[in-house]
Amino acid sequence: MSDTRSKAASADIDYAECAVPKESRRSQLTMFMIMLGFTFFSASMWVGQELADGLDFYGFVGALLAGGIILGVYTGLLGYVGAETGMSMDLLAQRSFGIKGSYLSSAMISFTQIGWFGVGIAMFAIPIANQLFGGSKAAEYILVVIAGVCMTASAYFGIKSLTVVSYIAVPLVAILGTVAMVMAISQGEGTIVDQFAVNSGTLSVIGGAGLVMGSFVSGGTATPNFSRFAKSGKSGAITTVVAFFIGNSLMFCFGAVSYIFVGGNDIFDVMIRLNLFYFAVLVLGLNIWTTNDNALYSAGLGLANIFHQKKKPMVLVSGIIGTVASVWLYWNFCSWLNILNCTLPPVGIILVLGYFMHKDEYRDEVKNTKIVDWFAVVGVILGAVVANVVNWGIASINGMVVAAVCYIIGQMVNKNK
Repeated sequence: MSDTRSKAASADIDYAECAVPKESRRSQLTMFMIMLGFTFFSASMWVGQELADGLDFYGFVGALLAGGIILGVYTGLLGYVGAETGMSMDLLAQRSFGIKGSYLSSAMISFTQIGWFGVGIAMFAIPIANQLFGGSKAAEYILVVIAGVCMTASAYFGIKSLTVVSYIAVPLVAILGTVAMVMAISQGEGTIVDQFAVNSGTLSVIGGAGLVMGSFVSGGTATPNFSRFAKSGKSGAITTVVAFFIGNSLMFCFGAVSYIFVGGNDIFDVMIRLNLFYFAVLVLGLNIWTTNDNALYSAGLGLANIFHQKKKPMVLVSGIIGTVASVWLYWNFCSWLNILNCTLPPVGIILVLGYFMHKDEYRDEVKNTKIVDWFAVVGVILGAVVANVVNWGIASINGMVVAAVCYIIGQMVNKNK
């Protein structure tokens, strides 16, 4: 272990400033629980509602499989790179975008993750305040503060705290949510195929696959922040792909069944209808918590890279901003966050290409002297524009293709200088 790594490791058990050493890697089960908990995101249920409204049952399954495969390839590659190098998303960005060029990707991930963190808090506080306190605004804001403090605390204490939360929350959410979903289906008229057919609309399977991928592609870009703790690249890739597919599929199914059964978009609504109030509160809170602490953890790493500060105070800053703006974000910013989701896949594909095209530069002993890789920066900007403007195909893939072409051309130009 180099002197630099030793000093960073002694100061920060989350290795914000250096690669995770082999002796600090986690078991495959732990990585699976962390990654599965990351995907337990209530906003993904909104997509499940859209899929159930626009597709019949077989189209729904087709969209899940197609979107899941694309998302799995993307996040699996990021999981592999993170585990092989031991580097966070921001450290990888320093290699592919340059030290100062990495500020762009760090700002993008921090901004979106703080936004989703705030939205998640409101998604917990608002329905609970409505159910328990008759929609009292005072109760709503008190719940926002309580949730914000708890979720910020788990992110503040880093990977160990994230592991504890995941081990508690993942089994409970998966089991209780699945039981509620099965109970709801059994009370419906006819088979699940019949229930889907009643609500099927005009959404295509390709369009549905785009929604599936877009629902978690921004969070998926932060995969190296967690997969870097896996014992090997193979382990990082496998746990990421399997966990993301299972977790996302569960969320989409919860949202779809909620829409079919009660016209809502959250398993919370289903559990309330089934008179499972306290279980509903537990599932809603834990479901949001497992994603929110991961989101804030990523935001803290990103801000630490930009402002050259320690991760922990940046997690606190991110948590305060997200908590204070929570209700406003929920009512005013979800559509903007969905637009921003399309801007992050170009970042991820450049991180992957940067590693595979320049593996030798990712060794610890190789000093990074690159300040800004303008081809990488331009690739992200053009990819984001194309992803948000071009209506053909799947937005995330369009953005990645443009960014990849720009970056590859740039490496060829730089090689010939």
